[in-house]
Amino acid sequence: MERLLMFLEVHQLKEQGFKVAAIAKKLKLSRNTVYKYLDMDLEEASDWVNSLGSRRKKLDPYRARIINWLKEHPDLSSAQIEDWLRERDPTIEIGGSTIRGYVSEIRDIYHIPKGIHIRHHESVEELPMGQQVQVDWGEITVKNSLNKEVKLYFITFVLAHSRYKYVEWLARPFTTRDTIHCHERAFQYFGGMPEEIVYDQDHLITVSENAGDIILTGEFQAYKQERGFRIYLCRKADPATKGKVENVVKFVKGNFAKHRVFSNIDTWNEKCLSWLERTGNYNVHNTIKKRPVEVHALEKQHLKPVSSLLSFESNIGSSITRTVQKDNVIKYKSNRYSVPLGTYRPRGNNTVFIEIQEEELIISVAPQGEILAKHRLCHGKGELIKNRQHTRDRSKGIQAYKETIIRQFSDQEKAELFIHEVAVRYPRYVRDQLQVIQQAITHYRSEIEEALSVCIKDQLWSANDLRDIAQHITRLKETKTPSPPSKQKVKNNNPAIKATVATREMNVYFNIIGGVS
Repeated sequence: MERLLMFLEVHQLKEQGFKVAAIAKKLKLSRNTVYKYLDMDLEEASDWVNSLGSRRKKLDPYRARIINWLKEHPDLSSAQIEDWLRERDPTIEIGGSTIRGYVSEIRDIYHIPKGIHIRHHESVEELPMGQQVQVDWGEITVKNSLNKEVKLYFITFVLAHSRYKYVEWLARPFTTRDTIHCHERAFQYFGGMPEEIVYDQDHLITVSENAGDIILTGEFQAYKQERGFRIYLCRKADPATKGKVENVVKFVKGNFAKHRVFSNIDTWNEKCLSWLERTGNYNVHNTIKKRPVEVHALEKQHLKPVSSLLSFESNIGSSITRTVQKDNVIKYKSNRYSVPLGTYRPRGNNTVFIEIQEEELIISVAPQGEILAKHRLCHGKGELIKNRQHTRDRSKGIQAYKETIIRQFSDQEKAELFIHEVAVRYPRYVRDQLQVIQQAITHYRSEIEEALSVCIKDQLWSANDLRDIAQHITRLKETKTPSPPSKQKVKNNNPAIKATVATREMNVYFNIIGGVS
């Protein structure tokens, strides 16, 4: 009877001049349903309604359960209802399209609309097998058995080619160490490691941005070097770059976690792994039109094998280290201490080592290595202890500064090209880059020309690269050419003492060695 009344309302609104879209919105129906009612006359509608009462459907035994779910959670998707049905009855054999139609029909009968959220994505080319994994984090608030809200955090991994997924949950925010451990378990789950991993600029793996470059946290940098994968950092919410994993985050929230009752984190993770096997990696993917689990069986052969041990974990944290911040300072006991401008490296490891000797803080590039700075210890808090020699040279304008540096090279054409490219890539940090180049010229004057040629040949347009290459060339020359033994004469430091060397006849020496007298 309800459907017959709805049929009459649709025709009445149409006679009053309402358009199909307006009728659908007013009566909370889909446009297809409105079109269906408008195509019927009263007799056809009566016959159709009567036939519904006698026709039995496969999902009728679950009808009451589905209605309760929809009434309690109107935003449930048919895909999530499908997963819930399969979770409670693994033997059910009903196609996804049948469930979608049945759920849609129930929504129409009981007027249970679903909120629609539209998000625009850009299509990208498919990547080869084993090339890339995309990683992202998410969080969601669910209710426990006491009907109290609990906030849960998760990390997701998805192989870009096969769409094979891995998810892990925590009941607290992730740390960098948690992230590393999850990577290891994901590699074990995938059966290997890809060539490249795509991330957001998340604080768990990155420190900050400087001169257009992104650096990693010390702990994650050590892990990257240990495993040897390549990373790509992109902007947050960038669907063109990491849309696959963003869809996975949405899928995990909407299909697995939404309206699920939380008991404890271990059980939650177990259920999530079951969900991955049952739904997340088993259902046909809408884009590739294949089951991720089947494509992964082929892609697995293209992943790099990984060992089960990480050597860096036993070494990390064994020394007193600090990370150089982008403003070329380190933090120690709530104070900031400066290091020479240019110490901060936009690409590379910014870890330095500190040592306390009496009332002096010594900062070096390695244990017992080159000393970068020395400061008197500050016993206050929130102070900036800065050596004035660590500041930038502001006495020249940018253009004059460029010309001054170019004139110090014998091949000024190459120097001009290099400095031009540096200025293009680091427009906000030109003076900082020039300062690093000047320091490199001062410390490695004999090797700077060769380092410049290497940078231009390999297209390394950074002052830090120029400095590092010059330093590397210097060390190579030092190891190949051992320094000759010292031939300096011993100086008499006490002018009051005057010694005269005695002279003897040759016969004296012959008598001593037993020769002819």
